[in-house]
Amino acid sequence: MGTAANLITEPADRVLKITRIFDAPRSLVFKAWTESEHMARWWGPQGFKSTVLKNDLRPGGAYRIHMLGPDKDDHWTQGVYREVIPPERLVMVGSWADADGNPTRPETTLTLLFEDVGGKTRLTLHNAIFESVTARDLHNEGWTSTFDNLAEYLATVS
Repeated sequence: MGTAANLITEPADRVLKITRIFDAPRSLVFKAWTESEHMARWWGPQGFKSTVLKNDLRPGGAYRIHMLGPDKDDHWTQGVYREVIPPERLVMVGSWADADGNPTRPETTLTLLFEDVGGKTRLTLHNAIFESVTARDLHNEGWTSTFDNLAEYLATVS
């Protein structure tokens, strides 16, 4: 039984889970995560500017986003949508990449759950499995800052 049980166990120290309530309807928060024109307005940590280069929103569809950091450093993220269930759930598998689209870090799975809570949205992010605790902690900082950007953006469109 030990081997089978280990296949479904995630190493808790390399898993990131963030839950946050956004003061916007679930349908709008989902659109902000899935429509390129919305994504470009808030995606990335504070001080970053993002360009959505590809966004084929369907299971098996690819996405690729370029983020320009405040120090003019380039960051690319890319991957494939695994599940798209509007306005409830998104699952994406992706990684950091170089300018040519070659992955530079191991893939992680990003699962987003969108729940209606009285006209607001509870967004739960589950990102796993990171190659190290350090990578998880860096992503925690990045996603927390990104969620701040999303909250600011939603206040302008809701």
